[in-house]
Amino acid sequence: MKRLVAALSFFTRLPVWRIATVPAEYYKRVVPLWPVAGLLTGGIAAAVFYGLAFLLPPLAAAAGAYVARLLVTGALHEDGLADFFDGMGGGTSRERILEIMKDSHIGTYGVIGLLMWMTVVIPCVASFNALSGAALIFSADVWSKACGAQIINFLPYARKETEAKNRTVYSRMTAGELLLCLAVGIAPVMLLPWPVTLAALAPVAVTSLLLWMMHRKIQGYTGDCCGALFLLNELAYILAATATVRLVG
Repeated sequence: MKRLVAALSFFTRLPVWRIATVPAEYYKRVVPLWPVAGLLTGGIAAAVFYGLAFLLPPLAAAAGAYVARLLVTGALHEDGLADFFDGMGGGTSRERILEIMKDSHIGTYGVIGLLMWMTVVIPCVASFNALSGAALIFSADVWSKACGAQIINFLPYARKETEAKNRTVYSRMTAGELLLCLAVGIAPVMLLPWPVTLAALAPVAVTSLLLWMMHRKIQGYTGDCCGALFLLNELAYILAATATVRLVG
């Protein structure tokens, strides 16, 4: 119970901390529950899209869904994506990349990265009807987090623990945690029809590519890398699903 409270309080702005007092060590094991938190964040976004799709034009409904998720998460992952783009785009050495990522100010690369993400994702989601779009939003959120969570299993933390923004370095998953993470992540994908479910392969490929790049550039990961990995996985998933629908009709 305390681990779930820790995960929800870490990945959302909801006042779940009122339920129980959670010791700091629980936060080191929140990443395996990231897709569990996605059931909530993705579920809220999907519900908002489904409701707005009957009231507003498709683009407005899709934008509303992601605004709702931003409010729930406090733009946690978007902040990571912006810092990741700023660091990777503006840094020429490991030390410089990490320095830029730690800077709370957003730069040109970060602004462009966020704008491009929204420019691509929102129209793609808007191309689906209410029910299919809601299923896409929900499954994309949960599965992309399950894939992104694997970052802690393959890479070490790139900084010292005392230099972490939240003073927490995540522990690698146990076999049971890995199974739970992947099972929760893949379940919502089954809501989509075949062959759209094949879109689930896109985040796997993106995760592999970005883990290789992070290892090469900074020899590890940071919290910003986690947020960026999730959103880029989600982008790839939604793009792949949209393209599949257009190809098969």
